[in-house]
Amino acid sequence: MSNKRRWMSLLVTTMLPLLTSCERSEPTSAGGTGAGGISIVYIAKNTGNPYFDPLIAGVRKAAEENGAAFTSVSPATADATSQLPLIKDQIQRKVSVIVISPNSPDALNPVLKEAMGKGIHVITADSDLTGNEQFRTAGVLPTDPVEVGKGQVELMGSLIDYKGKIAILSATTDAPNQNEWIGHMKEALTDPKYKEMQLVDVVYGNDEPQKSLTETEALLAKYPDLRGIIAPTSVGVAAAAQAVESAKRAPQVQVTGLGTPNQMRRFIQNGTMKAFALWSPHDEGYVAGHLAHQVATGKVKPAPGTKFTVPNLGEREFRANNVVITGPPVVFTKENIEQYKF
Repeated sequence: MSNKRRWMSLLVTTMLPLLTSCERSEPTSAGGTGAGGISIVYIAKNTGNPYFDPLIAGVRKAAEENGAAFTSVSPATADATSQLPLIKDQIQRKVSVIVISPNSPDALNPVLKEAMGKGIHVITADSDLTGNEQFRTAGVLPTDPVEVGKGQVELMGSLIDYKGKIAILSATTDAPNQNEWIGHMKEALTDPKYKEMQLVDVVYGNDEPQKSLTETEALLAKYPDLRGIIAPTSVGVAAAAQAVESAKRAPQVQVTGLGTPNQMRRFIQNGTMKAFALWSPHDEGYVAGHLAHQVATGKVKPAPGTKFTVPNLGEREFRANNVVITGPPVVFTKENIEQYKF
């Protein structure tokens, strides 16, 4: 199946309701356990972030295909410790697998160690416990983090003719995936190709729309000659585009980053933005869900070099630290964005 057809078939998902405090979906079978007594919970970073809706749908779909029970819970904020009580609750429920997008690479380690000590498998998805991988069973990342960092710098460079001041609007200071991507962005900027591009600031919107908007407005005021903003977070990239649109600073200030087509469509169509990127969050959840079930049932034991099969997507291989890569990102532009409805 071609990449385009795969995206078209797997990424059209039903957006899930966003609640103000904690999102919870119904188990897929009565009593909280599915076939073979397997139960899977997914803990997102926070509610109110549309990025996680298709990811949740992907985990749910995998659980349903395997007859496992599925529940999703999310904290109201993306603070480093906000997921702690949710993890403790799942330990009390004695779930089989916790799939989690951690808000911190270290703040959750003691409680995750407790979970694993009680026989619960822990699968990270989208972000990882970078440097503390011993506190989870395996990690599912959306794409190669090095390529995310390099790709974002190259995309921005192509938008500003590789010249000028740029800034980064990230999520929280503790967000492990954003911090890793930013590290690779900074490394990429040392390439002579980008010698006329200058990173002047990195700011944090905490994955909150209003704070992300405020931080972007502050960047625009602080750097009147700013040429670009990279926001490697779906909340941040939408807020940055909104701020640039309201300030009428496009195309002087180019915005790019990681976001969903439905969320960014208006900004692409009205010319506020020219391009942004993302992988398939639905595929990511789908891979994590099938991996969770296969680990829980003993069908696969994560180890570097070991392979397992994901229905419809094919084989995936464990890399170092038992990391699994979902697939490559796609760059969305005015020419192709109407092909994607998620």
